[in-house]
Amino acid sequence: MLSLVIITGLFAFTSGKPCDTEANREPYLSLNKNLLRSLETQEGLPNPSVYLALRLSNYHNLAKESEHLNKLKNYLHNDLQSSLSNSQPVVGLMALYSLALKSSCYDQNTITFTVSEKSETLLTHLKKQMEQEKENIVFSNRPLTNYYQYSLGMLTLCVNGIRVNNHVINKLIKAVEHEGFQHGDSESIDTYAMAGMALQCVKNAGSHVQNAAELNTALSKIKQKILASRRTDGHLGNEFSTGLAVQALLAMGSPVAEYEASMEAMRTSARNNIYHNPMALSQMLPSLQPKSYLAIEHMGCLNESDTLVLEPIDPVVVLTSQTKVTVTVEVVTFSGASAVYSVDVPKESSLLDVLELLKTRYVDFTFKTEPSLWGPYLSVVNGEQARQSDRRYWDLSSDGTQLSQGISDFKIEATQTITIKNISY
Repeated sequence: MLSLVIITGLFAFTSGKPCDTEANREPYLSLNKNLLRSLETQEGLPNPSVYLALRLSNYHNLAKESEHLNKLKNYLHNDLQSSLSNSQPVVGLMALYSLALKSSCYDQNTITFTVSEKSETLLTHLKKQMEQEKENIVFSNRPLTNYYQYSLGMLTLCVNGIRVNNHVINKLIKAVEHEGFQHGDSESIDTYAMAGMALQCVKNAGSHVQNAAELNTALSKIKQKILASRRTDGHLGNEFSTGLAVQALLAMGSPVAEYEASMEAMRTSARNNIYHNPMALSQMLPSLQPKSYLAIEHMGCLNESDTLVLEPIDPVVVLTSQTKVTVTVEVVTFSGASAVYSVDVPKESSLLDVLELLKTRYVDFTFKTEPSLWGPYLSVVNGEQARQSDRRYWDLSSDGTQLSQGISDFKIEATQTITIKNISY
């Protein structure tokens, strides 16, 4: 817990904050360095969430952060410009871009996009994106994207000191009330967490809402949902949703007792080398400070500690396992038709490796991926699409248990059946 300097155990107890001990600091610094190293090996667009986590840290490598910010302002900016020019909804990515700029105290009035020959600022475009999302809820009872991105957009406007439209706020409150944050057969703790931070920011700002009591009720319900998702090992939802969930609890002013076990669960998972994906790291690291995205609102960017140094590391030689395991893959289309394939792969292969091998073994098996901040996203299987624009996605499970990792991160440890099912949301 690096944002606190605790003098005595008694002070830690009475302050209502967890202790900053050497044992707690060690996994955090290690993860912080891993996230910084990920900048050197990243593929695709620069990730604003990674930059955001580095900026929220108490330890910095300002040169590398500056280099990454420049990439965001070039490559990510151009990608967003292209999406806006093609009328594509980009509220989530645009919100993260804005938060990244805000965390570096960058003047966002100098960041503009041009649509239909009209140039407007980033935050003006974000407000318009949120209005489009809200209007889609009015007519279709759901956002253009999803409630996670909708919440992220609201949070971003709020921490930038921009008044959020009452109707935009109310749509999120109603979604919480009607428990509209489903992901497949389970509830999305990530979405509840982001909604909690967005609504708490609105409450902190003193923004008028149509019914303040409804806002408080929604925040209470979000907190209950998050706490009810706690597993016996302390994780909230799963290993990869715990970071955002703890951020939400911190933002909502929860007592230490409500998130302490979850923070310890994240530290334990870190020591067990669970976290590899930079996006997962970027959402988890702030909560170990402990901080939430609401802290971005008051960042001053002064007297920062430029002490995070990456030591040289020896190249890692990955040896292919000689042990083979059998993986059965069942593809279930939207209509319910299924096809089954089987292949032997080396243990520790990724699910992406499995799919690539299947493509070489079966002429009727094909797949395509799209880039995302989490890595390759499965979009087409055997010619059938399941994209966000289609309100569908490929649900992945192993022996009946939904996967919490993407296709490039999930490793095959034993003989199993992977089900790939096209479902709507």
